[in-house]
Amino acid sequence: MAELPVEKKFPVLCEIARAQHFAWHEAVRQMCPGVDLAPVVNRMWEISGHDTARAYLKRLDKNKPLAPQVASSIVWSSQCMGEDAKVEETPGKDEAFVRHGDCPWFHWHKRLGLLAEDRPGCDVWFKTIVDDINQAFGTRLRVATTESLPDGGKCCLRRFWVD
Repeated sequence: MAELPVEKKFPVLCEIARAQHFAWHEAVRQMCPGVDLAPVVNRMWEISGHDTARAYLKRLDKNKPLAPQVASSIVWSSQCMGEDAKVEETPGKDEAFVRHGDCPWFHWHKRLGLLAEDRPGCDVWFKTIVDDINQAFGTRLRVATTESLPDGGKCCLRRFWVD
C-alpha cells in the first residue's frame, strides 16, 4: 500500500477510536447478558471526564475567566477528534458556550440504535470535567446542555458559567 499523508490518516484514526468504543460496548453486551448498559457507559464517560479534567487543569489559569478557558479546551479537544465545534463567548461575563454543529459520536449512536446513550454520556463527561475543575480550583463553574442533536436540536449547545 502507498503511504498516506497525515491529513488522510488522521480522520481514519479518529473513526478507528470511535469504532473501538462501540466494540467495547458490544463486548460488554455479549459477555454480560441482561446487564443495564447505561450505567456502564456513563461510568466510562465519567472515568474519561476525570482524565480529561486532569489534562485541562495543566493548562487552565485560575486567575483568568474560567468558563471561556474550559470552553476553549473542550473545543480544542473536539476539533482534534474531527468534530465541528466552536466557542461562543459572552463579552464581559465569565460565560461561554460550546457549540457542536455536528458530531461523529451522534451519527455512530444513531446508526447503531444507541441514540439514548448519546446525550447522557456527553452530559456525564462535561459534568465530571466541571466538578473536577471546581474541586481543584475551589470555583463554582457550571455547565448546562441547552440544545442537543439527539433531542432533535440543530446542534449540541452547552453553556458554561461561573456563579
